[in-house]
Amino acid sequence: QVQLVESGGGLVQAGGSLRLSCAASGRTIGSYVMGWFRQAPGKEREFVAGASTYTFNYADSVKGRFTISRDNAKNTVYLQMNDLQPEDTAVYYCAADEHRQYPVMTNTGAYDYWGQGAQVTVSA
Repeated sequence: QVQLVESGGGLVQAGGSLRLSCAASGRTIGSYVMGWFRQAPGKEREFVAGASTYTFNYADSVKGRFTISRDNAKNTVYLQMNDLQPEDTAVYYCAADEHRQYPVMTNTGAYDYWGQGAQVTVSA
């Protein structure tokens, strides 16, 4: 079992930045594909960013603004979000795919473990 806990969400004005953390426990996640997804009210959960052991992938909507990173020593994955816009408002979820080291998958069904979500609200 892997437990994932997101933190770092909150309220920010447009143009601001937030850094989300996803702390894992129960197992070492260094060899797992890790992903960030988000879900806005009334919308489907969508892929935001993902990291294999050596590659990084981003949705077009966040490319150039968001950066995913991982610290294996801390068993933690991060999502740095810059130049936030109101359309980024959503609950952000961390997810782990224990079945592969590569490639990053963009579908929710590929992931085995999920965090509880962190609310990110961006005001205009």
